[in-house]
Amino acid sequence: MSVQSWADILRSSKKTALIHDDKRKIHFLFTDGKEMTEEYDLKTDELLVRKWRQKSTLGAQGQWQIEVGEPLASPVTSLDSEMIKENCSNPVFLRKDTKTSFQWRVRNLPYPKDVFSVLVEPSDRSIIIKTSNKKYYKKFSITDLDRSQLPLDNSALSLTHANNTLIVSYKKPKEILTLEQELLKELKKLKGTGEGDVDCKTQ
Repeated sequence: MSVQSWADILRSSKKTALIHDDKRKIHFLFTDGKEMTEEYDLKTDELLVRKWRQKSTLGAQGQWQIEVGEPLASPVTSLDSEMIKENCSNPVFLRKDTKTSFQWRVRNLPYPKDVFSVLVEPSDRSIIIKTSNKKYYKKFSITDLDRSQLPLDNSALSLTHANNTLIVSYKKPKEILTLEQELLKELKKLKGTGEGDVDCKTQ
């Protein structure tokens, strides 16, 4: 899929806008039945959340899969619960973009910056984060580039480390920046209703 065909799919989708809590929430319903929701900060226009879901083969509503933003907090369970819980000191990987970069944060990584390396793996269009002390390894793709069939560029990658958090940035190519600006212009034209005025399938 090229940048243009992905832009056409976005344009042809059924869109519903909702303004709430200083956020512009957009629900996209695609012709293949997939759904996407996005949340933008009203003041900065930054993308805060992007989630996807699709129906199962039997037609049941699937779970929302988060592409951008904080993972949903698990429901609080009682202390005597038998449930197995993830250790809160484990690394937490999430995507949190800026206007000019795709960005991923890995929390709870207390190692010095020179231990980390990040590189593009062209064979399967992925990015790899690894540590020389073999304490952390993560392989992931940039779904935006995959959807638009844009090549990965090692020189667009950078990393910083502060407060036990590794931040990996990938400079957005001009094609993506143009697409995002055009989409945002279109989304701003949608009449945003207030909370409760519309049956919007966002969570």
